[in-house]
This record gives sequence, C-alpha cells and structure tokens, in this order.
Amino acid sequence: MQIGVETDKAVDNKRLFVVANDDVTRMALQFMLHDENETHDLPTLETAFDKSADWEPDLLLLGIDVVAERGVAVLGLVRSRLPGTKILVVADNRDDPLLAACRGAGIDGQLIKPLTVEETRRRVDGLLGRKRAPIQIHAV
Repeated sequence: MQIGVETDKAVDNKRLFVVANDDVTRMALQFMLHDENETHDLPTLETAFDKSADWEPDLLLLGIDVVAERGVAVLGLVRSRLPGTKILVVADNRDDPLLAACRGAGIDGQLIKPLTVEETRRRVDGLLGRKRAPIQIHAV
C-alpha cells in the first residue's frame, strides 16, 4: 500500500536498515518507509552488519532498546562497522536520559514515539538530504 509516495524518492534507491528488539516498532517503521526506500527490517545489529557486507545502508534506524541492552558504546561499534551510515535512534520518550547520552555520542537524529507516517518520513528524508514536497490541499 502506498501512502503519499513521491515517485522520485521511490526510485533514488536509498537503503535503510531498521534494527530494534521490539518487533512491532520494526514492522511499523518498515511499513511506513518501504514505499520510498529500500527498507530492511532486521532483528539484530549482527544481522545488519552481515547484510551490510553486500549492501551498506544509507541510514540505520536503531531502537533505543538495543542501546539500553548493549550500552551507548554500541554506537561506536555501529560507526566503525557502518562508517558511511547515519544513525537515527527511535525512542519512547524525548526526556529519556539514555537518549541524551546517545545525542552526546553523536547520533544523527532521533525519532520519538508515537510514530506517524508524516513525521517518520520527514525525519528520514532530512537525514538522507531529501526535501519533502509540501502537502497540497485543494478546495473542492
């Protein structure tokens, strides 16, 4: 199902990896982003690292649950294994101290739940250097 897809973005072949311990978050993000990006829902960072040997992603959407489980140092591991990849951390709460630590560790952006298609695509497009076309409302 395509929701407000801009065809020029759908063909520019940006690759996204979505890694989170929460299956629902991974699937929701994959659903929101797959129409305009090559989006891969991956259960672990190790799976992402293996897949990146053939296809390095442009952007990694990383659940804060992964950082909580492995520590903020995991961001350095991601930077070393995926050097050209931007990191967008997906968190439950803007005031989470762990999110602040991630910002201090140099993540490229954050996405706060609840997730919406519009905000998720806007954040992703911004990190990918894309400009979103303004939404046009036509009076009937």
